Amino acid sequence: MNDPGLDEPQQEAVEDVENRIQSEDQQAEREEREYLDPSRWWFASTAIPLIAGTFGPMANAFSICALTVEWRVYIPPGKTEATGTKLRDPRWLIAVNSVSLAFALIANISLLLNMSRRLSFAVAQPITITGFYMASFLLIALVSVASSEIFRIQPMETHALSQAFYYGILAAAIYFIIACLLSFTAYGAFKGHYAKEFRLTASQRTLMLQTIAFMVYLLLGAVVYSKTEGWDYLDAVFFTNFTLLTIGFGGQWVPVTHTARSFTIPFAIGGLVTVGLVIGSIRTLILEHGKQKMAARFMEVRRQKALASIDNETRTMLIGWLRKIEFSEKGLSENQRREQEFHVMRRLQTLSERKRRYTALAISATAALLLWFIGALIFMYSEEPQGWSYFVSLYYAYISLLTIGYGDFVVESNAGKAFFVFWSQLAVPTLTILISNMGDTVIKGFKDFTIWLGSITVLPDEEGLAKTLKLGWERIKTGRIGHQKAGYRNGSSGTSEQRTQDRLAAYVENEELGRAEEAGEHGDFLERDIRFYHYVLVKEVRELMKDIENSPPKEYDYHEWQYYLRLIGQDEHDPSHHRQPRAHANRDDGEAPDIGAADGGQKHTWSWLGIRSPLMGNQSEPQWLLQRLTGTLESEMRRMSSSDERVRKAQPPISMSELTKKRRSGESSDETKTLNKQVGHTKRRGEKDV
Repeated sequence: MNDPGLDEPQQEAVEDVENRIQSEDQQAEREEREYLDPSRWWFASTAIPLIAGTFGPMANAFSICALTVEWRVYIPPGKTEATGTKLRDPRWLIAVNSVSLAFALIANISLLLNMSRRLSFAVAQPITITGFYMASFLLIALVSVASSEIFRIQPMETHALSQAFYYGILAAAIYFIIACLLSFTAYGAFKGHYAKEFRLTASQRTLMLQTIAFMVYLLLGAVVYSKTEGWDYLDAVFFTNFTLLTIGFGGQWVPVTHTARSFTIPFAIGGLVTVGLVIGSIRTLILEHGKQKMAARFMEVRRQKALASIDNETRTMLIGWLRKIEFSEKGLSENQRREQEFHVMRRLQTLSERKRRYTALAISATAALLLWFIGALIFMYSEEPQGWSYFVSLYYAYISLLTIGYGDFVVESNAGKAFFVFWSQLAVPTLTILISNMGDTVIKGFKDFTIWLGSITVLPDEEGLAKTLKLGWERIKTGRIGHQKAGYRNGSSGTSEQRTQDRLAAYVENEELGRAEEAGEHGDFLERDIRFYHYVLVKEVRELMKDIENSPPKEYDYHEWQYYLRLIGQDEHDPSHHRQPRAHANRDDGEAPDIGAADGGQKHTWSWLGIRSPLMGNQSEPQWLLQRLTGTLESEMRRMSSSDERVRKAQPPISMSELTKKRRSGESSDETKTLNKQVGHTKRRGEKDV
């Protein structure tokens, strides 16, 4: 019969280990799902709500503009449509316009409550989608009637449609697009592709509030200018828009009363703050999710292609277009295979990130060019009475996009003014994304080139001109097309072991190890090693917290990874902690070799080239390590409180005894002398059993 007094703590220890492994497996599977989440469903679950939250308030503002001003204009002789006399709208137009605005406001409020988690997804989404569709259909009906001869007064030459009519067109189009996009979001949620909630960060949820604040600020400012300057209200909206966006056309569009000028001083400052908040939130969106998802997609595609291209006969792997490297598992130890995989994965990571940066730049540049060219085309047709050519329109659009605003050309038509307000606000996120992507590519390239040029001319590095030129040549060679080695070195385990020992020995001299040394003096070397291990874990957690603050995120070399993996119990030298390599990389069924697969159903194992590699995923390397180290530290604390002495006295993965043994073997002469001084006082402890 089994002794209950022994079986209970033993079973407790086994369950603790199993729970830890299961928790790690669940965490790895969750991270894998998040990392491989297809970009189209990320767009539906995150990007679409943000688009709706950003453009919904803008459409509401346009609806207000369409409601507050008459839709028809009488043009007296010698006047233009911009200076004509407004004609009263029929009551049915005002009523339908008001109902449309009410539907849109309800939809936006529902969307805002859903984003702030005050209204459930199942309730908010139908209200939001229905509200936007109804607002759109009602405005479309009004626009259709207003465009017909039933509404327009003859003769056509002496009558025109006001800016309010064109604001109604813009609002109807935006409502319809938002409703269609949110319908796609609801479809994905009810199909189970993601949770029935908006997975937005705090900064993303506030984007809608910031957009609302900007539009309210613009409309209220227009009220002040229309009263103080005697402008038509929608002309004042046009003025406040290019004022807040710092375009400033000048000419006739300047405040002339002292009241308006005095108001402009605080109004412009507040506008800069509001626009800056919106731009900051948009940039955060791109950095937090857009870049992350694009990088994940590119990395996974390149990884799969690289694994599928392994050729055992030529011992090569294709990691890019015309980029082959030596890759073979034959004749290598498991540790050498792991190091080879690490360096290959690092190369794939570098190439994928480079492609991601330039692809993002190409997309954002294309969007900016389309905004420029299409905007110029519309300005050319709207300003046909002024005789604008397409070149003049291109010039005007370019000056406006860059917020230069000379004022030599300014739109005067009702259609041109309304479209300019929408077009210039659309330019804010477009140019923000473009500038952000240029910062990762073009601007960074110029910055690096300037620093390098300075180092070989007037500002040489401390290492000298020759060293700088040699380093530059090495960087050029690393990007050369052709056969290149993966970068691993045979027999490097001794060097990594030495680095690990040096790093651990650096902690020996710290006074906080007094308790561990005291245990060693009493001959309890295991207790000393356990305390030493716990101390090292705490110290490394502190170091990783510093590394997380680095920008860009810090990347560790293979020897550093060996050290950290050993601390969390995944020794690179111990094959039991990771997968066994496949005997043949190429498969007969034509599928990619599953190098990352674990043997024996041990799902917690991984390969450097597998999907669960620390170099994959949404976390940076310091974040990945910090999460594992803190988990290991928590597990150690639970183990120390276990009622089973065998569990408490388990041998840690590192030890001070090992340090002493390494130094006695004479592996490193210079470091041995220094480190022997640090641990010299431990020699008198009588470690004869070590």
